[in-house]
Amino acid sequence: MITVHHLRIGRSIFTVWFLEELGLDYALKIYNRNDIGRAPPELKEIHPLGKSPVVDFGEFVLAESGAIATHLVDTYDDQYEFAPPRSDAVARAKWTQWLAYSEASAFAPLLVKLLLSREPDPKPQVISAFAAGEVALQLGYMQDSLGEQEFILGDRLQAPDIGFTYICNMAERLGELGPYPNLKAYMERNMARPAFLRALDRTGG
Repeated sequence: MITVHHLRIGRSIFTVWFLEELGLDYALKIYNRNDIGRAPPELKEIHPLGKSPVVDFGEFVLAESGAIATHLVDTYDDQYEFAPPRSDAVARAKWTQWLAYSEASAFAPLLVKLLLSREPDPKPQVISAFAAGEVALQLGYMQDSLGEQEFILGDRLQAPDIGFTYICNMAERLGELGPYPNLKAYMERNMARPAFLRALDRTGG
């Protein structure tokens, strides 16, 4: 049995969404953040970093959203619905790039923005300027890359869209998505999918 260790208000609902898209059976263990927004110590009993998502596959425990998504498609996506086959090296390389992107280049400036939002004014000028420039750079790149496509890799949702949607949602929560209407429409389409709504219902939002 797959067990997802889900921390409320964070990235792991997107892993739950992907499990719903795959149609897999899984158990869900839900954790609440403490008063300062950190994970409870019980999560460190599952993984030393005490972060989420963490997925227990029975024989092993796996952390990191991209690694979890890769294992899921390699193990359960026999029809290559959510990833190209490894035999298509170019398509798989592009897929891997976008899968990694949401946890690497895209996430860091938004995290800085999030931390700055919790700081009283005046904000640190150098850090604020850096974050503003980087957020605009990444969101502009995302919108240009998406273009008029329905999904980041074309006309069907694939695993990288899960993380890509998470970044859009994080930007929206930080008030940064307004100038990027294609990204906003993309996020709204994806978060209206039946599988996402099931994930939202199972996790309690």
